[in-house]
Amino acid sequence: MKTLLCALTFLAAPLVAQHTDFLTADETDQIKEAQEPNARMALYARFARERIDLVKNLLSKDKPGRSILIHDALDDYAHIIDAIDDVADDAIERKTDVKPGLAHVAEAEKAMLPLLQKINDSRPKDVERYDFVLHTALETTQDSLQGASGDIAKRTEAVKAREAQEQKEIRASMTPAEKEGKEAEDKKAAQEEQQQEQKKPPPTLYRPGEKKDGGGNQ
Repeated sequence: MKTLLCALTFLAAPLVAQHTDFLTADETDQIKEAQEPNARMALYARFARERIDLVKNLLSKDKPGRSILIHDALDDYAHIIDAIDDVADDAIERKTDVKPGLAHVAEAEKAMLPLLQKINDSRPKDVERYDFVLHTALETTQDSLQGASGDIAKRTEAVKAREAQEQKEIRASMTPAEKEGKEAEDKKAAQEEQQQEQKKPPPTLYRPGEKKDGGGNQ
């Protein structure tokens, strides 16, 4: 945390013009290494908490120039929370079990939300300079927490409905030739999936390594 604080303080001026990413280089590397969705969500939750701790640290010291650092930390935080939801929704769409990750995220967000609310209620003297991103961080956390602690079945249906709507909008914007090509791709994919299903061995009650006896009994 001290390293991150020092780095942000030292790079404050460049960040004003070049603040295009919400993770440090090291954090990006860690995310790339965490391919499993639940592990990735846990990492994002830790990075989010570090941003909140950074904001608390900055608010405890009345130093010139802190407002831009608070602004950027809160902006990064909101992007990280959005990234958590993107990972969860993508995993749900791929039919991956994300209950462990969502439970971890919900626990973290339940701890971070009151801290953000406390900052908002205290109205620091320079709050006007980061008030918008503070409210964004609050709303993003509230929405994310609702999704993380809600019914996974309902979230799954919502993800499916959103994906279907997006696909509908994409098709609506296609030219006739593009639609024809897309339909051919979908048909081919469906055929390949069907072939894969047909190649699967039929279900059996035998344990691995067991075979039918000579009389054909199980």
